[in-house]
Amino acid sequence: MDIIKTLSAELNIKESKLEATIQLIDEGNTIPFIARYRKELTGSLDDEVLRKLDERLRYLRNLEERKEQVSESIRAQGIEDEELYKKIDMALTLVEVEDLYRPYKPKRTTRAIIAKNKGLDPLAKLIYEQSGTLNIEEEAKKYISDAEGLEVEDVDAAIAGALDIIAEQISDDAQYRSRIRKDTFEYGLLTSVAKDEEESSVYENYYNYSELVKKCVSHRVLAINRGEKEKVLSVKIEAPQEEILKFLESKIIKNTNEKATELLKAAISDSYKRLIKDSIEREIRSELDEKAEEEAIKVFSKNLEQLLMQAPITGRVVLGWDPAFRTGCKLAIVDETGRVLDTTVIYPTAPQNKVKESKEILKKLIAKYNVSLISVGNGTASRESEAIIAELIGELDKKVEYVIVNEAGASVYSASKLATEEFPNFDVGQRSAASIARRLQDPLAELVKIDPKSIGVGQYQHDMNQKHLSESLSTVVEDCVNKVGVDLNTASASLLEYISGISKTVAKNIVLYREENGSFKNRKELLKVPKLGPKAYEQCAGFLRIYSGDESLDITGVHPESYKAAKKLIELLNFDIADISSGGIKNIQSKVEDYKSLSEEIGVGEPTLRDIVKELEKPARDPRDEMPKPILRTDVLDINDIKEGMILKGTVRNVIDFGVFVDIGVHQDGLVHISQLSKAYIKHPLDVVSVGDIVEVKVLSVDTKKNRIALSMIL
Repeated sequence: MDIIKTLSAELNIKESKLEATIQLIDEGNTIPFIARYRKELTGSLDDEVLRKLDERLRYLRNLEERKEQVSESIRAQGIEDEELYKKIDMALTLVEVEDLYRPYKPKRTTRAIIAKNKGLDPLAKLIYEQSGTLNIEEEAKKYISDAEGLEVEDVDAAIAGALDIIAEQISDDAQYRSRIRKDTFEYGLLTSVAKDEEESSVYENYYNYSELVKKCVSHRVLAINRGEKEKVLSVKIEAPQEEILKFLESKIIKNTNEKATELLKAAISDSYKRLIKDSIEREIRSELDEKAEEEAIKVFSKNLEQLLMQAPITGRVVLGWDPAFRTGCKLAIVDETGRVLDTTVIYPTAPQNKVKESKEILKKLIAKYNVSLISVGNGTASRESEAIIAELIGELDKKVEYVIVNEAGASVYSASKLATEEFPNFDVGQRSAASIARRLQDPLAELVKIDPKSIGVGQYQHDMNQKHLSESLSTVVEDCVNKVGVDLNTASASLLEYISGISKTVAKNIVLYREENGSFKNRKELLKVPKLGPKAYEQCAGFLRIYSGDESLDITGVHPESYKAAKKLIELLNFDIADISSGGIKNIQSKVEDYKSLSEEIGVGEPTLRDIVKELEKPARDPRDEMPKPILRTDVLDINDIKEGMILKGTVRNVIDFGVFVDIGVHQDGLVHISQLSKAYIKHPLDVVSVGDIVEVKVLSVDTKKNRIALSMIL
């Protein structure tokens, strides 16, 4: 296989650009670095395409390696079949390679091997050839052992052994397996039944369920798998057995020998039922699981990206509120820079119900620290806390707003080693309250401290391949952090370790260097950090910002390798480099008339020049500023206030395969089913909305007993 040609056709990328990109990957460059700073070589491929390319490249290289291993193994058996080796070489998937290898793969002792060891292979060949003149019983007599205790005792045993050889031969045929796999996928049914129909469970929809395998969608596959794992459901694939047997018979039986026809039908049936059916079912279920996981991870990744890229709320003192009943509500006051100013605990909820006392404490804290925003976690007692906050806001003589924040993962973070190192003198409640406050100020910087799987914007994440899930989500975090860039002099080690080229060890060394030497004055100073060599510097420098250093360009996303070109550009256009530090060089884009000739003059590629111009005009621009801001509230709604037909504004909290959950300001998120997202047909909710979007919804129904709200975005 020509990997370059294959990838070029699959991804629609020119071969020359593909070769250059693969070389960059092989040289150890990171995807964010390649996407941002090697556009001339790649043809400006974005990080999403580069990730896909990297994944397919690894798969195809593994495929080629496996082909070599298989061919070597077959040749070692003394088999010279150039047609077979050509088929192996032309195979496009690992499944095809394994099908072709199957007849030659070392096996454990099977019935067919035992029969071959008894010398029954020639008889099997004669039966398979179906000669019209063949008397099978007479031929079988030649294989009966003439001494007592030897293995082939009679005609029936000889024929049975020969049929075992034929059954395995059919099972090992790559073309037959490929067709059976295809037919089972196209026409087979995935079925599930309850092990106990009387038992109530969340899997009742699947107690007597049947659907074409090819139509099974990922969330149903994952739900069925979980039901099976929890021993509630029995699951299987019902293949079109009759059609499969007819297909095999049409390929094998010549109808030239009545007895041979009868025996071969028996061998075909035995081969399918004993050797093929279960393994094909396992393969198809594995393929369904893989696709379902892939789809679920894709949805989780997209949701996570939207959550991480939420617009930060800057310049405000925030009161973080971690609600609870018995143990009290933990509070943390965080200043504009994220520094914790104060913490305390109040008990306005049951069983203490110290509402008046709690309000007095809150009023003093709000006045003392000039709090203008309250960030409330959406966990236990959040509704009760929200009601108290709404009352409190009505009693204040200054403007204070509140936001309900998804606190998923806050408890995981607060009990972690990282949180202990960050807040050694705080208990878990104080750490959690601080995290809830900081999630508003800079969601990205705070959420990177939490295992992405614990952030709670996916579905069935605990049922997936955890290594694959972690790797996929980590790449999402990496891409988001590098898109935004970080302040080298304030970023935590947790944030720095996601920057291109920076390992966990180097991230800690940067923080340690800062503590020992003070703030970085320029990007070059990074080379003094232990274990941060020239290659790592090349990869990371452009994504790290220094806002009060001695090099103006360090504020921007311009890479140090392009500083000379950037300064030449500023000089040619008669601007002052000092303007960068005072908000950017305004109108620089309007001064560039011909990017092509200018790029040649200053010695960079045209895509790089365009990026330099954008950075100089708006240095350190934050792509998150374009995202919708959270809805700030001053009053509270109860589920009993929600009426059918109401039009409300809400925030998309989670996107799943069958719809989206929207926070409309009550304790319970409402569900917009996929059918209510748009009048037009949509394949997936992500085609319409993303996590963090602000949307208008109409209330379709409210079930106060089950705490369910059905919403529609079709207004």
